[in-house]
Amino acid sequence: MSRRSGILEFAVLGLLRESPMHGYELRKRLNTSLGVFRAFSYGTLYPCLKTLVANGWLIEESGSAPEDALAAPLAGRRAKIVYRLTAEGKEHFEDLLSQTGPDAYEDEHFAARFAFFGQTSRDVRMRVLEGRRSRLEERLEKMRASLARTRERLDDYTLELQRHGMESVEREVRWLNELIESERAGRDQQRPAPGSSAQQNSTSGESAGLPRRRENDPPPDPSDDPAK
Repeated sequence: MSRRSGILEFAVLGLLRESPMHGYELRKRLNTSLGVFRAFSYGTLYPCLKTLVANGWLIEESGSAPEDALAAPLAGRRAKIVYRLTAEGKEHFEDLLSQTGPDAYEDEHFAARFAFFGQTSRDVRMRVLEGRRSRLEERLEKMRASLARTRERLDDYTLELQRHGMESVEREVRWLNELIESERAGRDQQRPAPGSSAQQNSTSGESAGLPRRRENDPPPDPSDDPAK
C-alpha cells in the first residue's frame, strides 16, 4: 500500500468514526476539512472504500437517492450506498491513532493526523508533535547549510524563494512549540459549550487548549511549504 493511499484510508476511517456517510459526503468532507485532499477524485475514493469493505472495516448499507447531480440521472436513480464503520474498523482506526512512527511526521500524513487530534490521546499527540518538530528542525538546519553554500551563486529571486521556504519552516516550528507547551500545561482541548465564558473568551479563533494565533500568522499548511 502506498503512503498516499494509507493516508486516505486513515482519513476515511476517521471521518466515518464520527458518523456514517455516503461517498459524495465523504469526498466533500475530505475536500473541505482536510487540506491534504484538496484535489482527488471519485476514482481514488471508491477503490479505497472497496478495500476497506473487503477488509471488514466498513459495511455498505442502502440509503436514499443520491443528492449530487452528477451521481445519476433522475430517471432510474439507484439508492446511494452509505458506509458505516464496523467494530473491527473502529479498532483498526484506534490502532492507527496510537502509531507514532516516522510517517506521522511527514507533511501530508502529519496534516491528516493533526485533523484527528481530538480523537487522539494526549501522550500520542505529544509524541507526534515532538517528532514533527524534530523533523522540521533537521530540515531547517539543512536549508540553512545549503543557503550558506550557495548564496553567492543565487540570483535575487531564487535567494528570496529560499528565504521564504526557511521562514515557512520556522513559522511552523514556532507553532509546534506553542502546541507542545499547551499539551505540557495539561490544558483541556475540548471545545467549550455554546454560550460559556470559555467560548466567549475565544473570539480570536482560539480553541480551548490551543495557543492563541497571532494576527497575520495563521497555522502553516505543510502542503504549502515550497522547500519540500
